[in-house]
Amino acid sequence: MDKKYLAFINELKQNIVQSRYVAARLVNREQLLLYYQVGRNLSEKINAEKWGANVLEQIAMDLQSQLPGLRGFSHRNLKNMRQFYEAYVQSSIGSSLTGLLSGQVAKPIGQSVTAQLQSNENEAFTGISFTHHILILSKCPTLEERWFYIFQAASQAWSVRTLEHHIDANLYKNQGQLANNFKQSLPDKLSANALQIFKDEYLFDFLQLDEQDGERVFEGQVVSNIKNTIMALGI
Repeated sequence: MDKKYLAFINELKQNIVQSRYVAARLVNREQLLLYYQVGRNLSEKINAEKWGANVLEQIAMDLQSQLPGLRGFSHRNLKNMRQFYEAYVQSSIGSSLTGLLSGQVAKPIGQSVTAQLQSNENEAFTGISFTHHILILSKCPTLEERWFYIFQAASQAWSVRTLEHHIDANLYKNQGQLANNFKQSLPDKLSANALQIFKDEYLFDFLQLDEQDGERVFEGQVVSNIKNTIMALGI
């Protein structure tokens, strides 16, 4: 075929892949915000009321009775959400997430090193799934080590399995330094399987999908939710 035509088709393909990737990131970001908020509500209320360990099981049952068919809010998942909040509430990303939940948007502070690092943190943190985050929290004791794997997984679109392999191989210790060159913007070209990083059991529950649903169904659900997600995020 004509080279110009083939180049045109390739450009359209890249546009489609990138748009789907952006849509999935926005939905994933909304989910992480919800789970952080739920974790905050659970942590603050349980501590204030001095409720016992079994209260999460009761909350999970009551949520199911109030919202029949609700998925993703089992006792185990509620525990993960609380851990997710408590792990980052005192960090800079915790401040960013709290600001998003309260509708406060940080004012631009120029192109300082601090501003770039904060921007990179937000991009990386919301660029991986909740399962990625829970895996990192369960295996990485320090905040520096967690950030290393968050940046690596987000910038290289690691699947959960790939992330676990690198953690078990102690890549952090072997490489010896935190990645600091995470790209704020998306790469010019994304591979067709870049969306795999968001194919997560928690996101399936968030979108009310089953694991056996195919890629077309998953992408369709992501795209169909994008308008509401953008409106909810105030973008």
